[in-house]
Amino acid sequence: MSIAPARIAVVGAGPAGIRAVETLLAHGVRPVWIDEAPRTGGQIYRRPPENFRRDAHALYGFESGKAQRLHRSADAAASRADYHPSTLVWDIAEGALHTVGPAGSRAIPFEAAILATGATDRIIPLPGWTLPGVYTLGGAQTALKAQGVAIGRRCLFFGTGPLLYLTAYQYAKAGAGVAAVLDTGPASAKRRALPELLTNGSMFAKGLYYLAWLRSRGIRIESGIDPLAIRGGAQVAGFSFRDSRGRGAEIDADAIAFGYHLRSETQLADLAGCRFAFEAVERQWLPERDEAGRAIGTPGIYLAGDGAGITGADAAEATGERAALALLADRGMSVSATRCADLERKLAQARRFRNGLATAFPFPAYLARKMNDETILCRCEAVTAGTLRASIGGIAASELNRAKAFARVGMGRCQGRVCGNAAAEVLASALNCDIGSVGRLRSQPPVKPLPVGLL
Repeated sequence: MSIAPARIAVVGAGPAGIRAVETLLAHGVRPVWIDEAPRTGGQIYRRPPENFRRDAHALYGFESGKAQRLHRSADAAASRADYHPSTLVWDIAEGALHTVGPAGSRAIPFEAAILATGATDRIIPLPGWTLPGVYTLGGAQTALKAQGVAIGRRCLFFGTGPLLYLTAYQYAKAGAGVAAVLDTGPASAKRRALPELLTNGSMFAKGLYYLAWLRSRGIRIESGIDPLAIRGGAQVAGFSFRDSRGRGAEIDADAIAFGYHLRSETQLADLAGCRFAFEAVERQWLPERDEAGRAIGTPGIYLAGDGAGITGADAAEATGERAALALLADRGMSVSATRCADLERKLAQARRFRNGLATAFPFPAYLARKMNDETILCRCEAVTAGTLRASIGGIAASELNRAKAFARVGMGRCQGRVCGNAAAEVLASALNCDIGSVGRLRSQPPVKPLPVGLL
C-alpha cells in the first residue's frame, strides 16, 4: 500500500464536489479529488461513456446547458487537481482516506477534507419488490443516462417526490412506454405547499411543465394512491394499489421504478467521527454542520451537497463553494465575506423550498406500519419485516443496532443503504415510538464491498 503526502482532499465529483474543487483551485490550493464514478457530474448530471452518441439536450432536457457548463468546469478542474476517478474511499481513519481504484490500494493522508458524497434512493419495501424488473427511480435514471436504455417496454413509476415525475418525463421524452405515474402524496398536500414552493419559481415551473407534458401525452397520473404489491412470477407483470378513493386497481407493466425522496450518504462522515442529529423534516440522521459547512466537533472535516442534507443540485453547488471558502478561511487565507453571505442567503432559501417539497410530497411512513411480516425488508440477508419485529421480544430491541444484532438487517453488502431507513421506520412503528428515538445503523468499514485480493 502506497502512502501519499498530506494534503487537502475532496471526496465526490457531483455539483458540490465540482464547485468545491473549483473554489480551492481559484485560491491556489491544489486538492486531491476522489470520485467513485469514472466521470464527473454526480447522479443528476451523470455523464455517459465517451463513445455515447445521445446529445446533451436529450439526456438532460431543461438542464442541458447547465449540465454542459458544469461538465466543462469539472474537466478544467480535473486537469489541474490531483484527480482520481473510479476510486472508492472505503474508510476514513487515523487522518487518512483509505481508497481502492486503478492505482491499487492507497492510504492518502489529509489535513482537511470536504465530503460531498451525495445521496441515494430511499425506499419502503412491499411484496414483489425483489422481482427482476424492479428498480429504484435513481437506478432507472442511471440506465437511461449512462447506458441509453430503458428498464422495460411498458414502465410504471410510483412513490413520491420530484424525482418521480422527472424520471417518468425523461423516459417518456426518450420514447419509452410509460404506463402510469402514481404518487402516494395527496393532491391536497401540494396545494398546502404552494407558498414555500413559490420561493423557487423556476424550479416550481419546471415541475408543473413535467406534469402537464405527461398529461398531454395521455399518461395516467394519480395522487393519493396506496401501494399494495408488485405482481409477477419470473419477472414483473404489474402493480396493484388502491386509488385515492380506496378502490382497488391494477396496471400491467414489465418494469417498475419506485422511491420515496432520497437519503443522504453519510457513512464516510460517520467514519470521520462527525456528530449526528436527527433531522425531522427529512426523517433521517444527518451529520451536524454549521452554516458554512464545518462539521461540528470534528475539526478538518467539511460537509457539502446532498450527503449532508437533501436540498437539490443548485444548493449543492452553493454548499460546495461555501465549504471550500470555510476551509480556506480556517487555514488563514483571505476569502470574500460578501460572497459567503450571498451563498448563505441562497442556502436559506433552498431550505425553505426543501420544506415545501416535504409538505407537497409527504413521506408515507404508514407503509412501514402496515408492511406484512412476510415482506422481505433486507434483501441482502433475506430478512423479513416479521423477523425484525420479533427482535423486540427476542432481545428487547428498542434501538436499531440492537435489532440488527438479532435480525441481521443491514449486515449485507449494501451495509443498510437500501434497508436502513425502512428498518428504522418498521422498528419505530412496532415500538409505537418516534422514528428519531430508534437511532441509526452505525457505519462500518469497508463502506462498500472490496475485492478479496486486497485483504
